[in-house]
Amino acid sequence: MDMSAANRKGLSLFALIMIGIGSIFGSGWLFGAGTAAQVAGPAALVAWVIGAVFIGMIAMSYAEVGAAYPIPGGMARYGAISHGPVLGFVTGWAVWIAVASLIPIESIAATQYMSSWSFGWAKDLVDAGSHQLTPFGMGVALVLTVLLWLSCYWSVQLLAKINAGLTLVKFAIPVLAVVALVASGFHTENFQAHGGFAPNGWTAVLTAVTTSGVVFAFNGFQAVVNLGGAAKNPGRAIPIALVGALSLGLVIYLALQAAFLGSVPPEHLAQAGGWSGVNFNSPFAELAKLLMIHWVVVMLQFGAFISPAGSNIANVASAAYMVQNLSETGFFPKRLKETHPVYGTARPAMWMNLGFSVLLLVTVGHSWKTLAPIISAAMVISYLIGPIAVGVFRRTKPDLPRPFRLPAARLLCPLTFVFAACALYWSKWPNTGIVTALTLLAAPIAALVLSRKGERNLARQFAPAWWIVFFLGALSLLSYLGSTDFGGRGTIPGGLDILLVAGMALVTYFWAVEAGVRAHRAGLPGPDPVLDGVEGPARPAGAPERELTHA
Repeated sequence: MDMSAANRKGLSLFALIMIGIGSIFGSGWLFGAGTAAQVAGPAALVAWVIGAVFIGMIAMSYAEVGAAYPIPGGMARYGAISHGPVLGFVTGWAVWIAVASLIPIESIAATQYMSSWSFGWAKDLVDAGSHQLTPFGMGVALVLTVLLWLSCYWSVQLLAKINAGLTLVKFAIPVLAVVALVASGFHTENFQAHGGFAPNGWTAVLTAVTTSGVVFAFNGFQAVVNLGGAAKNPGRAIPIALVGALSLGLVIYLALQAAFLGSVPPEHLAQAGGWSGVNFNSPFAELAKLLMIHWVVVMLQFGAFISPAGSNIANVASAAYMVQNLSETGFFPKRLKETHPVYGTARPAMWMNLGFSVLLLVTVGHSWKTLAPIISAAMVISYLIGPIAVGVFRRTKPDLPRPFRLPAARLLCPLTFVFAACALYWSKWPNTGIVTALTLLAAPIAALVLSRKGERNLARQFAPAWWIVFFLGALSLLSYLGSTDFGGRGTIPGGLDILLVAGMALVTYFWAVEAGVRAHRAGLPGPDPVLDGVEGPARPAGAPERELTHA
């Protein structure tokens, strides 16, 4: 991929940290606290801690791989480097869906907050009964999607300059909102009233991690990994930016959640029948209206544009890099990997992502709360290759330069994969089934492309990828049959379902690592971008196999 225009200038460490923080503080802070409180009550605070720990574990595995392979949009390439073309396309496809889906949901978030404006036409943006966008609201969200997409059309450096400024502003808005809400009256009794600290049980806390925007909010770490390849010193910049952005994100999100929980008037909470009945279209803005803090309402309405805009700048660029990397593997058209020679932007890939965003917006993107759980589940699937790639590379590439080395990787990598499997299960049926179907759609596409290129031994090409087919299929079946707390039929009782998911995931992890080792022995991943000094696509069908030099 010709990233020379981007790499020639390079992103500074500060710019990369700002991109990470800017992505983490997207629409997640605008909706996450309200949605999590509705699902888990005051125990939503625990959900944020669980989510941060989970994403931190995932991010550290990607820090090792990303620092070793500082390729822009690298999350779409690591599967190809570790297991070969087919798994690379399947995992890259999953990453692309997860990242590209973020573009329209940020516009949906801004539109929903516009419904809190005092203008008459703003009331027509969201249906009062269903809490979903009206056709008029869909049109406004579509316009915002195009405008935010245009912000990255001309320059990678414009991304860094705009995002750094936006991040400083959007960081100040939630901090001021927390101070103002707490100062207006903090009701500590809210944390025990109407069912106690965990009114819907602790399973609701686990569900909140993936369905209420917690994983969605912290997903901004991907921007650091995907854009870190354009940093001046990726090996140092990527891990520092990840730790800094996630740590600051957790502190602010906990403060936002506590402020929301303590600021809801007790009489409103009683009238709603408890936390499950507290349902705001634009949570913080409507709460500020309820408390008659008008300057906070105006600030939040302004922030509802700034926060999604800042996140979407990184989302548009990251999604474009994803498409370019999938084009590198040969499964997407070659034209999609073209980069503008002057501005350094991937314009053909950006056009494709705009089309996908519009399609998603007009088909299923009717509200933030509807789309966020599906996107969160897709995000979890996109994380799976990180800890597995670390395990494969430790065995097959001991000489690979590792500017950052994950400590206790033999323990943390399988534990991280098991955690990811549980998080996907907590996403609830039918979300698990939907994202599994979308992800595995890549398998027949890969078979078709390979057949058209003349590959006769499809079994050999697919051998390193069968583990993910088994894993997603088995997890979807467990989700369908599992506890009713997670949307299942209740055939498998609660408690046993989590144990089965964890056991299945642990077996799959070691299978996946062994499959990657065998793929290297067969030469399927092709030349290594770092060790062989080749920045190109995975080995095409029919090319000579390469000896595994690092046993």
